[in-house]
Amino acid sequence: MWVRPGSSVSGRDFIMAIDNSRIPGFFKLPMQERRARVASAAGIDPDELAAVNESGGIDAATADAMIENALGVHGLPFGVALNFRLNSRDYLVPMVTEEPSVIAAASHAAKRVRAAGGFTTSADESLMVAQIAVYDVADVSAARAAVAAASQALLDQANGALAGVVARGGGARAIEVYDRGHGLAVVHVSVDVCDAMGANLLNTMAERLGAELASLCGGRRGLRILTNYCDQRLARASARLPFAVVAETDGDDVARAVAEASLFAERDPYRAVTHNKGVMNGVDAVVVATGNDWRAVEAAAHAWAARDGVYQPISTWRIEGEELVGELELPLALGTVGGALRAHAGARLALDIVGVEGSRELAQVVAAAGLASNFAALRALAGEGIQRGHMALHGRTTELGP
Repeated sequence: MWVRPGSSVSGRDFIMAIDNSRIPGFFKLPMQERRARVASAAGIDPDELAAVNESGGIDAATADAMIENALGVHGLPFGVALNFRLNSRDYLVPMVTEEPSVIAAASHAAKRVRAAGGFTTSADESLMVAQIAVYDVADVSAARAAVAAASQALLDQANGALAGVVARGGGARAIEVYDRGHGLAVVHVSVDVCDAMGANLLNTMAERLGAELASLCGGRRGLRILTNYCDQRLARASARLPFAVVAETDGDDVARAVAEASLFAERDPYRAVTHNKGVMNGVDAVVVATGNDWRAVEAAAHAWAARDGVYQPISTWRIEGEELVGELELPLALGTVGGALRAHAGARLALDIVGVEGSRELAQVVAAAGLASNFAALRALAGEGIQRGHMALHGRTTELGP
């Protein structure tokens, strides 16, 4: 791994904030020059970046080791969104997507947010939940009391299966029993997984606890597995844009149209689904680029959208005084260690480009990418219409074949 001259630190331990995510005219540059500019800004080896981007970050032999019945590899475009500033720090945001206009729209939206001071973001600690189901429980209240009495011993046993994450400051934090009716008790064990996504860790731990929990609850052991609904691991992004930043002309009208579009999504679940798809355009693109589980992220996001019994948008836009204010909150289980990162050079490269120090920081970048994509879509709908810019970029792909 190449590092900046004069540094004695190498690999993923070397993190340096980029100086500026603004690269004017970037899209006009030839690909080789784009690679050189990103490599310089992110402090990575330009030859490594070129090699990984040419190969897609994975070869057939690695693919064969990763999945069953492999036939080869499937490529998707790898790009970078510009102009992102979060909490006064700049980021180049790697994205993998097949859809035209996603990266351009996110970059343009981030440029406008940047002009207003950038995104404000935050993320909760990395708490994930493992579920252990116990069937045929005669008295769930008694089961809850028995588990509570043994909670410290159970947590100690859980941490015995989590030695690596405990050594990094994480581990099992709480244990609760829920009555799901008809003799079904479901035990939740909350674990701080630090910078891991956490699936394998939680599944191993749940297996270890299953028999003892079934005995304590006086029932029959059932499923032992994590839940992907990580509602204790939320990330948030917000932006405040003066009307003049929303649009150079008629900014107040465009801002009000964006707010009206947000209200439409809040009152109509059919619109809310498409609204959230616009958010996930940005979210998924970064999640895929960094080798994370986009299916889990999607499932959790849509469960969060329906948490009150009606499907709702996961971002909203309001007029406050002379500003358009956007807010987004969603569950994000992301890892910067383990998983596909061990095998996929493209995912490792993406993390080098974005330069985050851990999974919570990555979650904040992903949340900002989602809000930027959402703002871009609503602004286009409120102004010239979604098709004009999107279809102009889509036309580039139609030239490549039928």
